[in-house]
Amino acid sequence: VTSSSTTSEVIAKALSDFGLTNVNAEKYSLVEVLLISNVNYTDRILEPNEYPLHVLRQQRKESVRSHRVTRFYLQHKDDPHGPSVSLFVGNLPPGPRTEKQYEKILFQDIFKSNKDLKWDNMDVIYYEHGAMVLVYNDSDRATRAYTILRQAYHDQKQLLVLMLPNIQPQVISSNISPLLVFVNVKSGGQQGAELITNFRHLLNPHQVFDLQNGGPLPGLYVFRNIPHYRILACGGDGTVGWVLSCLDNVGQDALCQSPPVGIVPLGTGNDLARVLRWGSGYAGGEEPLALLRDIVEAEEIKLDRWTVVFHQDQDKRLPTVPEINSGKSTSAVRKAEENRKNIRKLNLPPPSITVPLVSQEGSTSEDKTEMFVMNNYFGLGLDADICLDFHMAREENPNKFNSRIQAKGYYLKTGIRKMMKKGGLKDFTRDIVVEVDGKRVDLPQLEGIVIMNILSWASGANLWGHEKDEKFNRPTHYDGMLEVVGVTGIVHLGQIQSGIRSGVRLAQGGHVHIRMNNDYPVPVQVDGEPWLQPPCDITIIRSALKATMLRKRKSKIKRRNTEPSVFFPDVDDDSKG
Repeated sequence: VTSSSTTSEVIAKALSDFGLTNVNAEKYSLVEVLLISNVNYTDRILEPNEYPLHVLRQQRKESVRSHRVTRFYLQHKDDPHGPSVSLFVGNLPPGPRTEKQYEKILFQDIFKSNKDLKWDNMDVIYYEHGAMVLVYNDSDRATRAYTILRQAYHDQKQLLVLMLPNIQPQVISSNISPLLVFVNVKSGGQQGAELITNFRHLLNPHQVFDLQNGGPLPGLYVFRNIPHYRILACGGDGTVGWVLSCLDNVGQDALCQSPPVGIVPLGTGNDLARVLRWGSGYAGGEEPLALLRDIVEAEEIKLDRWTVVFHQDQDKRLPTVPEINSGKSTSAVRKAEENRKNIRKLNLPPPSITVPLVSQEGSTSEDKTEMFVMNNYFGLGLDADICLDFHMAREENPNKFNSRIQAKGYYLKTGIRKMMKKGGLKDFTRDIVVEVDGKRVDLPQLEGIVIMNILSWASGANLWGHEKDEKFNRPTHYDGMLEVVGVTGIVHLGQIQSGIRSGVRLAQGGHVHIRMNNDYPVPVQVDGEPWLQPPCDITIIRSALKATMLRKRKSKIKRRNTEPSVFFPDVDDDSKG
């Protein structure tokens, strides 16, 4: 593109570069877009005889900032926004509801005085998340509905409403894999906010989604008709698990059921990011353009995923509070229930399903089965106890945990306190039975058991260790095997994190069963989400859910960067565009 290139010539050149040589260039417009903020912008359709490069130069003379945030997009003339307008509506009550019940909430309660604004199609309902997508075939009605829904409340909660972009797959070349970016702006202090701004400058803003606005579902819905694409999850391991769990829910209805997922680690532990070579934590020194280049060059790799099943028999359930005479036991049960409720309020819980069990007589018993998907590890005892303390403290004072240094400092203080405290969990394995692939495991005196899918734990510690042992296979995160490791106490845990020692290797296998015979709740955690678990049976089996991840290629010798900056392109040279 040169200073003499007209709008029509730029459109033809762009379509050719995009591999769309069989489309009519006259059906497209070139749109100048000024990105005012993350959510606001202005646009203008250029005339066919205008000179886009001259427009960009003039923009720089008037305002350097405006020049930096100016973009040009191709837009179909006849149908620039697609055949319909989709509204994502969230913050509705989740759970087992019918489409009629959701329709009643919206149509009778919210659109009561505006019955002409009823949607043309309720395209999809995300029952577990209390969200749906409403489709309008008229943009004016969609805009009016959007305005009303944004001001609406249900159960004292304001509805979350997003007007979703419409991507046209037919204009994407078959050899192109677009990137869908999710950013958890709460992770990594201010790094998440900086990344989302930078990515929206480098990419089409419609590719970049803030997870505070509806989570991953809006972005996954927008990309549902694209046959090949990649995902970049910017956040901690919880963010990655969140994205994967939403993919589990919507993948079967999408053309690309298992898009590969890359990571920019913004969390505290970042254990999954470590084993996939994305590093211990994004420090802000690497340019966003380099991150995108790493995603393009990354290799696809499978990640085993596991289902953790908690089955609580009626005989094993702790008595209700009125039935207990011991004040200590009453306090434990109350604390267990309180902690369980509080922890469920965390931002990124793994998917949980409560299943009522039906007896042979056909009646539903009071037994409960809860299932969780595990990507990283499951902890029982000491490590879950420390994790629980950390999460409760962060829930009470989130501002004290804005950086990885603050978080690790709290973990250290918690460990010292538990070291000084007598008793603890020294006898908990006495009432625990562990079976791996049907064989009972002999347990020494331990204070914690960790069942691992990946070889990074507690912010990068190698719990399994490097030593070769003929009794065990070399573990990977795609071998269909779990590693069962023990921790003897808080001192041992500190030695593991310091790299002095490894954990106690107990077993390796593809099916783990744990029987809790104790009469008190024990701390557990699944992928870093902790709670106090009453006595139950725990089974860990390989999940049918699959995940494809992106592993960063090993670093090469870095060349001196001689490429022009994406923020300050050299537009004075007519040979560059």
